[in-house]
Amino acid sequence: MTVLIFLGGLIGAMALGIPIAYALLAAGVGLMWQLDLFDAQILAQNFINGADSFPLLAVPFFMLAGEIMNVGGLSQRIVNFALALVGHVKGGLGYVVILAACLLSSLSGSAVADAAALTALLLPMMVKAGHKKEVSGGLIAASGVIGPIIPPSIGFVIFGVAANVSISKLFIAGIVPGIMIGMGLAVTWWWVGRKEALALPEKKSAAEIWRAARESVWALTLPVFILVGLRMGVFTPTEAAVVAAVYSLFVASVIYRELPLSALLPIFTTAAKTTAVVMFLVAAAMVSSWLITVANLPAQMVELLKPFMGNQTLLLIAIMVLVMLVGTAMDMTPTILILTPVLMPVIKAAGIDPVYFGVLFIINNSIGLVTPPVGTILNVVAGVGRMKMDEVTRGVLPFMAAEFAVMFIMVLFPQTVLAPLRWLTG
Repeated sequence: MTVLIFLGGLIGAMALGIPIAYALLAAGVGLMWQLDLFDAQILAQNFINGADSFPLLAVPFFMLAGEIMNVGGLSQRIVNFALALVGHVKGGLGYVVILAACLLSSLSGSAVADAAALTALLLPMMVKAGHKKEVSGGLIAASGVIGPIIPPSIGFVIFGVAANVSISKLFIAGIVPGIMIGMGLAVTWWWVGRKEALALPEKKSAAEIWRAARESVWALTLPVFILVGLRMGVFTPTEAAVVAAVYSLFVASVIYRELPLSALLPIFTTAAKTTAVVMFLVAAAMVSSWLITVANLPAQMVELLKPFMGNQTLLLIAIMVLVMLVGTAMDMTPTILILTPVLMPVIKAAGIDPVYFGVLFIINNSIGLVTPPVGTILNVVAGVGRMKMDEVTRGVLPFMAAEFAVMFIMVLFPQTVLAPLRWLTG
């Protein structure tokens, strides 16, 4: 009954068009009434405490870093470097998208920011080269999924706070899976475009490749700097976000000199607005999270999944299918905040490594950003690329299938995630 009241209130509010944050609050209030615990002070206290978290300070700074990189020329140089490396091979622009997505994801950690930058920079080039626009848009949308997986990752920060799991370990554990998804996309792009007869651009000379590498070295240094700093314990993930924002600001304004002072206010405003949306969602979800714990819903979930508890693989497959279904109707951040407190007791009871589960969970939620009908990245690519939503949706389907296939390979073979994590963390 408790589960039905919470889900009914949440789904009912969303069906009425109420924003998800307010729908979460409405569902929380309904649950408080049902438990005879309604108290405005408790509601306000949990709402404020939900956003009052030091690790969550990483969110606004990573948002700011991403905005600065797009405006200040760092993203453009990453794309130019990728073009110089693989732009000349058959279907080279598609591989440029994937390589650039992997590199950009190691800078900002925002799927939406990466997808917008790649669409603006590469979609016109792909169409001009003769690639189908819908397939090109689909590849760019699917490549944006890599953003929250390769560190730094805003998704890992939110999950780490909600699940009380080491964010540094989540960052390190996401490197290899992110690369695997990139490889899966590359294979799919080769398969989709194998029959295309396109004129290939000239191969860049060694001097041109060196010039592109030299121009992008300041941007490429940032992810190495952050990962080494985290691995050596020089700074926390929150401090790493500050380092990323300050570093990108310095490079964009002093080294590249493409960020005028007049552009700072719009950048800060955009980052602040995006952060406000995320943090309000976090605060509202923490109210529901507290009530979920009080109502003992995790224990009910453990009981529901008890038939799978004896087999970790079957349990993970069942959970991943559940998250896939939720991802078709809900955005990444609320899905993480709603499901994490419910699923973590199940994961701990089954003896599954929480970092390993966190990687799978974030990958699944990231792919949810391109699953119709509610696919945030699909909307971004359609808007920036001036395409119809159904065109992007058709184009993304084979790449989305490849990403789910890679995810389930990681479910069946846990060492694909755990072995690199143990090696990197010593």
